[in-house]
Amino acid sequence: MATVPLLDRDAASPAAQAVFDDIKATRNVPDVNNFWKALAHDPATLKRVWEGLKQIMAPGALDPLTKEMIYIAVSATNGCSYCAHSHAAAARRSGMTPEMYAELLAVVGMANQTNALVNALQVPVDPAFLAPGTSAES
Repeated sequence: MATVPLLDRDAASPAAQAVFDDIKATRNVPDVNNFWKALAHDPATLKRVWEGLKQIMAPGALDPLTKEMIYIAVSATNGCSYCAHSHAAAARRSGMTPEMYAELLAVVGMANQTNALVNALQVPVDPAFLAPGTSAES
């Protein structure tokens, strides 16, 4: 259950309504997700988060499917069920197959396991893994 009421367009401030309109136009959807409806209580945060997400998820060096799959991986690791569901749906719309999803989750699980072991053991970084001109202390 949300900790704040979800604001639909009619209950939102004019500033939040403008962001809602941009989200709907950009995504070509009839309504905004519940995440945006919760953020609408603080129009400045709503606008800042939307503008950042819009910029980061726009076409770039990474294709949209890769970006969505990265979002799923981070959401799974952070335990964000909402984002995992939302971005899995977006990834499926971008072409993610059930096999790709299963493999992604296997990689996420393995990365979390090996990260925990490396952190617990405080394993130093191999010099061969460092970017040129950097050191393990950088």
